Formats: sequence, C-alpha cells, structure tokens
Amino acid sequence: MKYFSQFMLFLIAVAVLLGLQYQYWLGKSGRAGLEQLHEEMAVQQQMNDQKMDENKVLRADVNDLKNGLEAVEEHARLDLGLIKPGETFVQLSTAPVTHTNQPTPPVNPEDAIESIP
Repeated sequence: MKYFSQFMLFLIAVAVLLGLQYQYWLGKSGRAGLEQLHEEMAVQQQMNDQKMDENKVLRADVNDLKNGLEAVEEHARLDLGLIKPGETFVQLSTAPVTHTNQPTPPVNPEDAIESIP
C-alpha cells in the first residue's frame, strides 16, 4: 500500500507537470501568444516611430508659425494665392500637351491619282 500511494502521488505530479507544460507552450497566454505579441509590438513600434517623425515636422511647422512671419507668408502664398504689390504673378500649367482633333480636309480621289501620259 505504501508504494501504491507513492505511485499515485508520482502520477499526480506528472499530470500537473504536463498540464503546466501544455499551458506554457500552447495555452492562451503561453509561448505561442508571446511570439504573436512580439510581432504586434514590432508593427506598433514602427507605426509609433512614423507618427513621431510626423509630429516632429508638425512641431517645427507650429514653431515657425508662432515665431516667424516667413512661414505665415509661405502658407498665405500657397493656400490663399497671396501676391505682394509690385510682384508679377506667373502661373505655369502642368497639364499634358493636347492636340486639336479637327478633322483633316477630305482628299479628292481624282487629285490623288497621277495622270499617266
């Protein structure tokens, strides 16, 4: 009887150990989930870095608008079409070159044939 109880205790310990291993490797918050979280973290970190770069540009733009008139003038020129007195406004077209689609005059078949002497 003594060995039977030790054997049962051993089986229970093995079952608990296997259950813990299952939870570690295949469970909801186990090793597989950890790898997925690392991948999601890498993607999120990349997005955060991109947003931080965009924020730096916006901060610089805000700083220019607060401290200098050059940025205000530039925005007024680009967005509102500001032209100072004495300046000449020149606008260049970036439209593709188009050709007229006027029909060519019809060719008279008698004029197209050379007369043979």
